[in-house]
Amino acid sequence: MPRSLFIFSIFYGGMVCIAGVLGAKQVALGPLAVEAGIFPFLLLVITSSAIAEIHGKDVADKLVRFGFIPLVASILLIQIVLALPTDKGMYPPAVEAFPIILGQGGRMMFAGLISYGLSQTLNVYVFDKLARPQGGLLWLRAGVASVLSQILDTVLFISISFYGEREIADLMIGQMTAKIILSILLVPLLVTMMVKLGRNLDQSGQSA
Repeated sequence: MPRSLFIFSIFYGGMVCIAGVLGAKQVALGPLAVEAGIFPFLLLVITSSAIAEIHGKDVADKLVRFGFIPLVASILLIQIVLALPTDKGMYPPAVEAFPIILGQGGRMMFAGLISYGLSQTLNVYVFDKLARPQGGLLWLRAGVASVLSQILDTVLFISISFYGEREIADLMIGQMTAKIILSILLVPLLVTMMVKLGRNLDQSGQSA
């Protein structure tokens, strides 16, 4: 296995798991409010795009599918831990906070699985369709693919999670705006850096 694929795959699996945990916090970025899970999700987009660039679309698609394994495993483990009795000596504020932070409802878990799979698949698909000879316009392809996947992720997750329970239009627009801006600012540069890193890892692996 190429060194870049091995390292990036481990990194990808970790980001899949942490995205749901960090999503419990809303962060303020100037006038924008966005759930903190956007940061590991952007890293998922960046990693899958970098792997598609270095190793091809089929490998990137497999990475997205294999990402369900740590995602589902983490969901099951969280449910098991929540169901186990709490130690009486546990720090009292942590006893109350733990289920609030990690105790997502079944509807939100389903939304997370669907939005992850479809949005990441779309990202790889668009990135590959925009491919140019010798990898030209990498930064633009990565940015466009990320923006479209972020829009799909937001629409799916918020619709599945909250439709019928609260007004979702304003929430969806706010989240979508923040994610698009972050995609434009961060993704092109970081994908370019990750592709360069991956190729350097593979070259060093061949010479070792």
